[in-house]
Amino acid sequence: MTSSVRGMLVMLVAVAMFALMDTGMKLLAAHYPATQVAALRGLASWPFVVVWVLLSGGPGQLLRVRWPLHLLRGVLAVVMLATFAYALKRLPLAEAYALFFVAPLLVSALAVPLLGEQVGWRRWCAIGVGLLGTVVILRPSGQGLLSLSGLAVLASALAYAIGAISVRVLGRSDTTQAMVFWMLSLLALFATILAWPEWRAVRGEDVWLLAGVGVSGAAGQYCVTEAFRRTPASLVAPLEYTALVWALGLDWLLWRTFPDATTLLGAGIIVASGLYLIRGERRET
Repeated sequence: MTSSVRGMLVMLVAVAMFALMDTGMKLLAAHYPATQVAALRGLASWPFVVVWVLLSGGPGQLLRVRWPLHLLRGVLAVVMLATFAYALKRLPLAEAYALFFVAPLLVSALAVPLLGEQVGWRRWCAIGVGLLGTVVILRPSGQGLLSLSGLAVLASALAYAIGAISVRVLGRSDTTQAMVFWMLSLLALFATILAWPEWRAVRGEDVWLLAGVGVSGAAGQYCVTEAFRRTPASLVAPLEYTALVWALGLDWLLWRTFPDATTLLGAGIIVASGLYLIRGERRET
């Protein structure tokens, strides 16, 4: 198995973990402000990451880092999660994901001028086909893009894309442990400061939900950081499309929201584009 294929498989695991985390965030968003949900996401995952850092190299690796980029990632993480939590309060998980899928295109486009990556026409075609699937889900009118919730998802996608590019740059000098630790630490700090004036006491029945968000968020952050660190961003980013499969299943399981035929068609197009990328990578290597 090549390094690129391993990175793509790790990305698929990351997508699954983040789908579970986002489900927890959607449940939390019904009871807490968006900035507090972002803060709780960071705080819930932080203890797990600290244990991981202590068992895999120790705290020394956390200090020899590129601070400006880590601060940038912390700010981007707050923007990404707060805007996405705001949207999740008002949109079904599948619809929010469909709008968020503009992020892989942004990552691939930014990777060319900022990272100097070469994106061949086959890969561009696969990415374009995946985006076509999101257009199918949105319908030709694109009404979802005109709502405040839709704009919040697009802001989240842009913050994610810039953050993904920064991971590729940081990966040249900083460890995965340092990148995950400082992203979560700064997210928790910045989001808590913003949420403090409207902070609400955490309900006792939400403790287990927070634990689930913490575990899935920590695992997902590790996997996505490893994927972007070791694999070209333009290759792993389109695998975000597979999150729609998880969103469709979780929407039905928890909220009994079942997609119509058009949504299923768009989901099929998106998944097919991701599978084509994996098959093409195997053939090229």
